[in-house]
Amino acid sequence: MTTTTNTLLKYYTLAQKIRIVEERIAAEYSKGEMRCPVHLSIGQEVVSAAVGMAQETSDTAVSSHRAHAHYLAKDGDLYRMIAEIFGRVTGCCKGRGGSMHLVDLSVGFLGSSAIVGNSIPVGVGAGFTHKLDKSGQLAFTFFGDGATEEGAFYESVNFAVVNKIPVVFLCENNLYSVYTDLTPRQPASRKIHEMAAAMGLTSFEINSLDPIVCLQETLAHVLWARENQVPIFLEYKTYRWLEHCGPNNDDGLEYRPNGELKAWKLQDPLRALRESLVANYSVTVSELDAIDSAITTEVNLVFEKVRTDPFPTLNESMQDVYA
Repeated sequence: MTTTTNTLLKYYTLAQKIRIVEERIAAEYSKGEMRCPVHLSIGQEVVSAAVGMAQETSDTAVSSHRAHAHYLAKDGDLYRMIAEIFGRVTGCCKGRGGSMHLVDLSVGFLGSSAIVGNSIPVGVGAGFTHKLDKSGQLAFTFFGDGATEEGAFYESVNFAVVNKIPVVFLCENNLYSVYTDLTPRQPASRKIHEMAAAMGLTSFEINSLDPIVCLQETLAHVLWARENQVPIFLEYKTYRWLEHCGPNNDDGLEYRPNGELKAWKLQDPLRALRESLVANYSVTVSELDAIDSAITTEVNLVFEKVRTDPFPTLNESMQDVYA
């Protein structure tokens, strides 16, 4: 599938926006104004951006604890996301959910959950609704490699395959579940997308280290699922740069092999995309710098405004709460 320069520029802009936002959250976190855990996606941005390019506004999406990038890629409102992380009443969950609970029904982002694997059956349920409505929509459900070890994953896949649910399973395999790599968790000879295929899912593995191929393959596979209204499984080879939860570099904990993080950073997909745009698509460095500057200005304004917003009152905190 060929990709136009304009499409690639939109892709770059979305991926770069995710990175700049996540880096700003990391830089500001130590001030203590964001009083919730944050799971950042620095290093994994092109995956979310590629999926975002394949989604339509009418599609629905759900995510897990590492949801910022998925929310932004679905055209979620940046201001309402940051306000939520700051606990302000202007947040997308009125300041009561924090980083791991983001919702924007206006763009089809149904929500994210802190419980590993918990949102997968919700995504399948949304897809079942689309099937019953014959709407042509797709449901997207994001999760990590660790979620494929949860029972909800297997039950959801089985139901989706048997009932031909139009759901896109998106596994961001960043090789780690908190501090534990794949070796003690899953059989060495098994690949996650091959396991999904054995359960009847049309499945593919996509390498995010080649950002343009990542976009092209994502667009092609999602288009196929949309045209045929059937489930599909996409496993992305990716890598998070920072700690599992928090804004810091945790390489000193030595749970990753020596030099592994450095090697992944040297292959930064976002930098590779930038270099390819300049070398192969006649985009100038000045054009890309202007995109980066505009994003930074937007992020600065959002953080400035959010700090003046009020916290929810006690009465507001009790509204729309269910137990």
